[in-house]
Amino acid sequence: MADQPVNQNNSDEIDLGQLFQMIGRGFQKFFNFIGSIFKGIFHIIMLFLLFVQKNIIVIAAAIILGGVGGFILDKVLPERYISRMVVEPNFNSVQQLYNNIAFYNDLAKAQDSVALATALDITEHEAASIKEIFTDSYSDENQKIKLFDEFIRELDTTTVKAIDYENYLQNFNSMDARFHQISLISTDNRVAKKTQPSIINSISVNEYFKLQKRINDENLDLQEEIYKRQLTEIDSLQSLYRTVLVKEADKPMQGTSINMAETGEASSRELALVQEKDVLKERLVQLNRERANKSTIINVISDFPTRGVEQKGIWNSYKFKLPVLLLILVFGILALLELNRYLKSYNQK
Repeated sequence: MADQPVNQNNSDEIDLGQLFQMIGRGFQKFFNFIGSIFKGIFHIIMLFLLFVQKNIIVIAAAIILGGVGGFILDKVLPERYISRMVVEPNFNSVQQLYNNIAFYNDLAKAQDSVALATALDITEHEAASIKEIFTDSYSDENQKIKLFDEFIRELDTTTVKAIDYENYLQNFNSMDARFHQISLISTDNRVAKKTQPSIINSISVNEYFKLQKRINDENLDLQEEIYKRQLTEIDSLQSLYRTVLVKEADKPMQGTSINMAETGEASSRELALVQEKDVLKERLVQLNRERANKSTIINVISDFPTRGVEQKGIWNSYKFKLPVLLLILVFGILALLELNRYLKSYNQK
C-alpha cells in the first residue's frame, strides 16, 4: 500500500513527458511546413532567374525594340486630349445617361464616324477624332451620407432598423450617386465642347422625363400655393389676436387675475403662430431650392472646357506600354517553348 503514491507520481511524469513530446513534434512539423513554403518560393524565384538568364538576349531585344517602337509611335501618332463634364441627372434619368454614353462609346470604338456625327450633331471629321467617351460616378463620403439620410427617410420604422450605413454602402453603386462625370478622349481638343448640347438634349427630349418634370413643377406650384395660403391665414389670426388684446386692455380693471391669465394665453397663441410662420417660410425656401435643383432634367454642374487637356503620364505613353506588351508576348512564347521541351523530355523518360 505504501508504494501506490510513488507509482502514481511516475505515471503522471510519463504522461506529462509524452504531452511535451507531442507538443514539440507539433511545433517541429509546423516549422518544417513553413520552411518548405519558403523553400518552394525560393526555388520558384531561382527557376525564374535561370529562365531570364538563359533568354536574356531575347528579353533585352524585346525591351529595346518596344522602347524604340513606342518612342516612334509617340512622335507619329496625334496627341490625345481629355475633357470632363460633371452633371446631376434628375427624375431617375441616370440610367438613360449611361445608356446614351455607352452607345456613343460603341460608335467611337467601331469608328463609325457617320453615325456618331449624326448622334452628336458634329462633322464626320470631328466624330472620327473621338476615341473614347465614358461615364463614372462622382461622389465623396459626405454625399453618400446625405444620400443615405434621404434614403432612410422614405422607409418605415421597421425597415430602417434592419438597414445600417454599412449595408447601404455595400449595395451602393454608380447609379445611386448624385453627381456623374462624363469624360471624352479625342485627338481634337475642341470637339468635346461641341458635343455637350447633344449629350444633354438626348436626355431632355425623352417624353417620360418631360412628363416627370411637368408633374414635379405642378406639385411644387401647388405646394407653394398651400404654404402661401397658410401664411395668409396666420397673418389674419395674428391680426385678430392683436385686436382682442387691444380690446381687453381697454376694459375696466375688474377681475385682474382673470384678465392677466387670458392675456397670457393669447400671447402664447400668438407666439405659436409666429413659430408656425417661421416653419412655413423655411419650407418655402426649401421649395425654391428644390425648384432650382430640378428646373432641368439634367443639371450641368461643370461644363466641358473650351479646350481639352493633353493626356500625360507613363500609363498613356507608348514608350511604356509597347515594351511591356512585347515583354509579356516574349515571356509567353518562351514559356511555351520551355514547356514543350519539358514535355518531350518527360515523354522520353
